[in-house]
Amino acid sequence: MSQETCHDNEPMGRGAPERTESRAGCGALSGGDSQSERGNRHARCGSRIIPSENDIATANAVPAIAGVTLVLGGARSGKSAFGERMVAESGLTPLYLATSRAYDDEMRDRIRHHVARRGPDWTTVEEPDDLEGAIAREAQPGRAVLVDCLTLWITNLMMADADIAARSTGLCATLRATTTPVVLISNEVGLGIVPDNAMARAFRDHAGRLHQEIAALADEVYFVAAGLPLKMKG
Repeated sequence: MSQETCHDNEPMGRGAPERTESRAGCGALSGGDSQSERGNRHARCGSRIIPSENDIATANAVPAIAGVTLVLGGARSGKSAFGERMVAESGLTPLYLATSRAYDDEMRDRIRHHVARRGPDWTTVEEPDDLEGAIAREAQPGRAVLVDCLTLWITNLMMADADIAARSTGLCATLRATTTPVVLISNEVGLGIVPDNAMARAFRDHAGRLHQEIAALADEVYFVAAGLPLKMKG
């Protein structure tokens, strides 16, 4: 659709009347128009705005890493890749703290995919249970730590019948004490319908409470959807 066409419900072919009122409604785009004026006229027309190279660069830019950063998102939202880029581009030595257990072939394939994406510059430490101790031990000067992910850690704690409230409090205390940048990835699982079984509801509730506790102490919080990060705090 051309930028001169405001509506697609009327014919514009040969013999159709000239669309003078539509053009007047949109307004002609002149070289002297400000960017906001041009954007408003595009919006009234419903026409497509093609982003500039600067717009694309800004959208793809990775923010400087903060002290504690929480990155939330749904499955396949791009949250892990976003967190990895934050750590990789920080200029610090990247360390990946993995909480997953490889129970089956599907999980092993996921792990292989993540390892290949990160590349050889990363050090990987696997700790499915003692996340608090691992952060205290591995968060050394000159490093940036990526924890992926909190919801798998909660799953492991639930399977072990651990006191999740106490463990969450301990994790928050560890994060407050660290001076090394830590990025924590987690799945936002509270946006769907209420689960139909008690265990799934408990998992959702544990995750939601932990997210609130960490978000309260975090320097920055992001929500990622379709690969696009939305900054919620910081």
